[in-house]
Amino acid sequence: MKKLLPLFLCIGLFYHADAQESIIGFKPANVSKELSTEAAFDAQLKAQNLDDWMKKLAAEPHYVGTEYGRKNAEWMMKQFKSWGYDAKIETYQVLFPYPKVRLLELTGPTTYKAKLENVAVEGDEYTKQGEALLPSYNAFSTDGDVEAELVFVNYGVPADYEELEKLGIDVKGKIVIAKYYGSWRGIKPKLAAEKGAIGCIIYSDPEDDGYYQGDVYPEGAFKNETGVQRGSVMDMPLYPGDVLTPGYGATKDAKRLDRKDAPTITKIPVLPISYQDAKPLLAALKGAVAPPSWRGALPITYHIGPGPAKVHLKLEFDWQLKPAHNVIATMKGSEFPDQWIMRGNHHDAWVHGASDPISGMVALMEEARVIGALAKKGQKPKRTIVYGAWDAEEPGLIGSTEWVEDHEKELQQKMVAYINTDGNGRGFLGAGGSHTLQAMVREVAQTVKDPQKGVSLAERRAAANMLNGGDGEFKLYALGSGSDYTPFIQHSGIPALNIGFGGESSGGEYHTIYDTYDHYKRFKDFDFAYGITLAKTAGRIVLRLANADVLPFELKQWETTVSGYLDEVMKTADDMRTAVEKHNMLVDKNAFELAANPKEPFVKPKKKELVPYLDFSPMQNELAALKGAINTYASFDYTKLDDAKIKALNELLMKSESQLMSTSGLPRRGWYKHQIYAPGFYTGYGVKTLPAVREAIEQEDWKEAQSEIVKLAETFKQFRAHIEKMNALMK
Repeated sequence: MKKLLPLFLCIGLFYHADAQESIIGFKPANVSKELSTEAAFDAQLKAQNLDDWMKKLAAEPHYVGTEYGRKNAEWMMKQFKSWGYDAKIETYQVLFPYPKVRLLELTGPTTYKAKLENVAVEGDEYTKQGEALLPSYNAFSTDGDVEAELVFVNYGVPADYEELEKLGIDVKGKIVIAKYYGSWRGIKPKLAAEKGAIGCIIYSDPEDDGYYQGDVYPEGAFKNETGVQRGSVMDMPLYPGDVLTPGYGATKDAKRLDRKDAPTITKIPVLPISYQDAKPLLAALKGAVAPPSWRGALPITYHIGPGPAKVHLKLEFDWQLKPAHNVIATMKGSEFPDQWIMRGNHHDAWVHGASDPISGMVALMEEARVIGALAKKGQKPKRTIVYGAWDAEEPGLIGSTEWVEDHEKELQQKMVAYINTDGNGRGFLGAGGSHTLQAMVREVAQTVKDPQKGVSLAERRAAANMLNGGDGEFKLYALGSGSDYTPFIQHSGIPALNIGFGGESSGGEYHTIYDTYDHYKRFKDFDFAYGITLAKTAGRIVLRLANADVLPFELKQWETTVSGYLDEVMKTADDMRTAVEKHNMLVDKNAFELAANPKEPFVKPKKKELVPYLDFSPMQNELAALKGAINTYASFDYTKLDDAKIKALNELLMKSESQLMSTSGLPRRGWYKHQIYAPGFYTGYGVKTLPAVREAIEQEDWKEAQSEIVKLAETFKQFRAHIEKMNALMK
């Protein structure tokens, strides 16, 4: 059992949905009506619809600019209209490179020409569509024709280059070969270029998603030797969206940058390859043997180089503006039409995209269909619900970003929250987002049953967390990037969620020609039970946000989470200081040289500058004051407010996330304005919380770290002033 009053929750691990007597944000008199609506919603969901729609939407390749992508958008628009929505297509003209020349060859000491082929498999007719299949490449690689010695850089992340420095290996003027995973793919060429490399090759090692993990396709779900992961290498940590229209919509008549001036196009040519094509290149390398943690599962000895392997990489692209078709479907709210709840999923794919993104798209459609059916029977939502089917997500979150930038002022006035999904699988609920929404999402997760275990989603997730050393609490993870929530929360200050299921449907099909309907039915959510569960989960979140008396934002869990982030940041600085002191002591004692193997490469390390003590007190003091304001707010009983005060409170709650923004944005990447969550500059998808302060510390820029501490303290002060307005209203 749990209590709603006051507006925060203390929820036990083994909560049962049938015991529910309250819902966060709802007056007691309205709880039963909401539960009745949700029960009617569940009863009308049909798994067969998801199956039929996936087969249709994933029948042919539908990357941005394709005819089939346009047909899918038009078909979805018609479905939304038939369900009672005001639906339309909003089209943007975005830069999209298509590969014209792809050449990779080993030129010494032996020769090999990479096949770079899409190889069909027996039993999956979708893989036999020939030239319609998009060739394997990395979008927003620059054109280039380079030849140089090869260097193996493991995953190509900062720690790997530190290891290379210890070995005295420099990649300047070289071509690097890196494994997928370890970071978002775009970080690999970005960092390689900063280190002076002139080209980058990315391959999928079988240790990560090939035969080392399980049987390969078609026998099993994992990547066979010819599978290649496509993907964008746009510098999205700088800004996502159309590379030629940063910060504003890529409308037909928009002013565009010259392509040579677009900062998010890579500085060096980049090409993804299969492990079939990677093996001869890696086998030709000599030099130091790779450290144990770098070695993959290919039947070779992994050497680093440089050389004697020498490779020639030539890439040329057809750079054209292509139409990106966003489907926008709106159901106007019965009481608060200017308060919008938005739900989105992208519809474009690198090839067929059955798993990524169609499995999420069809769940969204079924959710929308049933909400439309309920509205026709008189159960219309109080607030406006907007569904978005985004195009051009795969090349760089382009469709959603252009739409948000084009409509930003209106969205900041009317949008309550954005709920995102993407590909979906089988297993455990994963949920990330604004921590003001954590209490509400946890409550929803306790009311939806897992289709395999029969317990609540929260209970199953908590069990997995405990087995992995966690505390059994259901918590939202912080949002970095990688899907369409990014422009909403991190650029426009709109609360956002990202949800989906996974953990029991692993495979190697991601961004390959093998992400097909047949592969999904065999190895993913074969009966769409978790597709329906996703619809139930997202549907409840949408309905509760749409129908709540008081918008279900909770602040105490936000404060606990952010205080934890501050503790982490301070510990990072302390740990760095301890590590430097130890390093310098070992240098003084000549320990590195004495312990080194004289038969292996060795570069004597130098002493490092000491880490200064930063003054975190501005943040600590403001966060303490903020905690006091939040505790005051949590003590009020909103159920006793009259309608006029509830309306005023909701208007303030809608604007609360925007108080965590800075108009100047993060250092060197002003598009990202949120001060609590951002993708890391050198992680890409991976989140950095309190990003300006944390990354300044990690980059050892102590002056910037101190100035950003003061700036973040001002953000906390701004948020506290906003909460004090809410407290004054509640008195």
